[in-house]
Amino acid sequence: MKQQEGTVVCCPIGVVRSRFATPEGTPIQTAGAQQELGQIEIASAYAAGLRDIEGFEYLIVLTHLHLCTQERLEVVPFLDDRSHGVFATRAPTRPNRIGLSIVRLESVQGLVLAFSGNDMVDGTPVLDIKPYVPRFDVRQTERIGWFAPRIAGVDTMRADGRMA
Repeated sequence: MKQQEGTVVCCPIGVVRSRFATPEGTPIQTAGAQQELGQIEIASAYAAGLRDIEGFEYLIVLTHLHLCTQERLEVVPFLDDRSHGVFATRAPTRPNRIGLSIVRLESVQGLVLAFSGNDMVDGTPVLDIKPYVPRFDVRQTERIGWFAPRIAGVDTMRADGRMA
């Protein structure tokens, strides 16, 4: 990553391979897509970074939401019908369009990570991968804001064209 006078440049380490060609119809969260399969093809320059990854059941995948061309600070998210500040949502129309997906690692074959829980579009650039470690990543909380009355909808909600 290079930083130049307020600019951050990230270089993808790989790319997602998915059955989803466009954002429309794609699951909005991995929790609602646990059976959806995908792959991450890692660039050969980053091969050494995969050492020991097969020891983890889940991975945190950080991506660039490359097909989202809009930046909005207020959005009507997929699970609601009223506007919220983008930082109170998981909407893709963010200032830096960074996506976060927690996926289940199914197998590692050379430079290809097969996973389930796919909520990503084919060709999505992967910026980073981190192991999911419950002791580090799980928090018990009672306060989930506007999501509380709508969270059950994640299993059936699919993206529509509102975030293009």
